[in-house]
Amino acid sequence: MTVRLIPYLVMDGNAAEAISFYQKALDAQLLFSQKFGEMPDNPDFPLPPEAKDRVSHATLKIGESDVMFSDTFPGQPHVIGTQVTICLRVGDKEQATRYFNALQDGGTVNMPLQETFFSPAYGIVVDKFGVTFQIFTEGKPHQ
Repeated sequence: MTVRLIPYLVMDGNAAEAISFYQKALDAQLLFSQKFGEMPDNPDFPLPPEAKDRVSHATLKIGESDVMFSDTFPGQPHVIGTQVTICLRVGDKEQATRYFNALQDGGTVNMPLQETFFSPAYGIVVDKFGVTFQIFTEGKPHQ
């Protein structure tokens, strides 16, 4: 099973601008980009108009490496210096659960590991050293 560590840059409404900048500056190739307004509707959490054009997720290929991006949701705090997280991409839910549980020991869960529309198991945890990990499981969620 392959595990990859991917830098994840969280921006404050300017992810699209950053992506364009890195495409030109680093000859990066845009592999994927989706705005909050392009995500499936969730009646429990209606999307405010100011969020629709913000990037919910994007991936750039820079040389042999990937870098992921997103914007904060309007109103979320954004502190310069904490915008870089690590996305831990794993192949199955069992491995995701094992890593997530180990990283949360002495840390803080920002989003419980759960099925989402884009992953069978996704969660966010800050470990006891203050490093934020996004656990992303490859594969299709149950539909």
